[in-house]
Amino acid sequence: MRSLKEQMQSYGAYHRDPRNKLTHFVGVPLVTFALFLFLGWFRFVHAPDLPITVATLFYLGVSIYYLRLDAMVALLQLPITLTLLGLADWAARLPFRQSLAVFLTTFVLGWIIQLAGHAIEGRRPALADNILQVFNAPLFLTVEVLTLLGFRRDLAEPERLGPAEGVT
Repeated sequence: MRSLKEQMQSYGAYHRDPRNKLTHFVGVPLVTFALFLFLGWFRFVHAPDLPITVATLFYLGVSIYYLRLDAMVALLQLPITLTLLGLADWAARLPFRQSLAVFLTTFVLGWIIQLAGHAIEGRRPALADNILQVFNAPLFLTVEVLTLLGFRRDLAEPERLGPAEGVT
């Protein structure tokens, strides 16, 4: 398995323009929410206080992947994704027509926003070359925030570092 740094460099190569990155801070959570909502329609337990769905099992698997890449980054990212998972579970329990409307709206809007960012960047999305890059998007956003705040400089893109810091 490639390291988090390698994953972020690969994903980051498609996201250099700050405007494209900004679109992803809106689009990625919308698409993640929509995916959780869709998967939340498939429930193993129908009690609202115990949301065991394909979405929860899917995110458990993704969380294990994230933890194996970098436990600290995964744990910092966890509250945001758990919030999206909880909201998606609530939306999945709405009457189906309403739930479907929420899904379609968030999924389509999320992709339109991200594709607009890629149009600005002039580069197609990373997942066009490797569909598995879709799993790196939430971690990329977390790493972006951390490096902008001065943390985890080891994961920063070399051109964003100062001249002495980027030389190894």
